[in-house]
Amino acid sequence: MNRRLLAIAGVLVALALLFAAALAANPTLLIAGYDTVTVEAVDGETGESLAVVEARVADGLAKQYVGLSETDELAADEGMLFVHDETAERGYVMRGMSFGLDIVFVAPDGTVTEVHEAAPESRPYTRYSGTGRYVLEVPRGWSERNGVGPGDRLRFELD
Repeated sequence: MNRRLLAIAGVLVALALLFAAALAANPTLLIAGYDTVTVEAVDGETGESLAVVEARVADGLAKQYVGLSETDELAADEGMLFVHDETAERGYVMRGMSFGLDIVFVAPDGTVTEVHEAAPESRPYTRYSGTGRYVLEVPRGWSERNGVGPGDRLRFELD
């Protein structure tokens, strides 16, 4: 009887190790899919529309960890909106990225607080920091092309 229990335990440990290795190699296995939201950037003074992107919503730990690292490319009007529970100083890195991004930090009221142009890189990673409850990642150069900077606002409605 003890041999049978040891064999079962061994199989369970082996399966757990295989699952952990699969997740390490491809963390997207934890993600069933993304909701999307339309994000409009508007001039902070005039309210004039500057740009619109369709963004995948990263609203959970697994989605935030993976981010866009498993994405081969983004169209000019695509992005990812990271939704955090509260406003804080945050740091983002370009882990596993094959293309550059603009990393836009956003206050709870939608005001852009910081914009970084980030290039893909290998270790050690550069940490791009800013304060916000939301972070929008879009193709590198998007902010400059559309005139989006600190003080402008992002408008979106989350479910």
